[in-house]
Amino acid sequence: MRHLNSKTIFSRPKGEREMMLRNLASSVIIYEKVKTTATKAKVVRSLVEKIITISKKGDLNARRRVISLLPQKNAVKKSFEVLSKRYADRPSGFTRLTKLQNRQGDGAPIIQIELIQ
Repeated sequence: MRHLNSKTIFSRPKGEREMMLRNLASSVIIYEKVKTTATKAKVVRSLVEKIITISKKGDLNARRRVISLLPQKNAVKKSFEVLSKRYADRPSGFTRLTKLQNRQGDGAPIIQIELIQ
């Protein structure tokens, strides 16, 4: 039984699920605005918040931790050079979720996740 197990698994094996979320987090960091389903947006929000918080430290250990989380090098570069300076004064709450229409094919709720300016 799954009592008190609240992890979202997206009907995927662990490796595929983690890589999907890491790629989505990279896209949010690079493009600063991504449309995706509601459950994916809610799960990836915490990952993006953690990455930006780590990158605000700016030391070598923080860079290595972010490199281990993000597959794209330009996402790592942007998180350290642009986003860490933008959110230096802000303790948390770097993302915003905006509800959009439902997807036409299957009716899945679509949410836009974006970085706050």
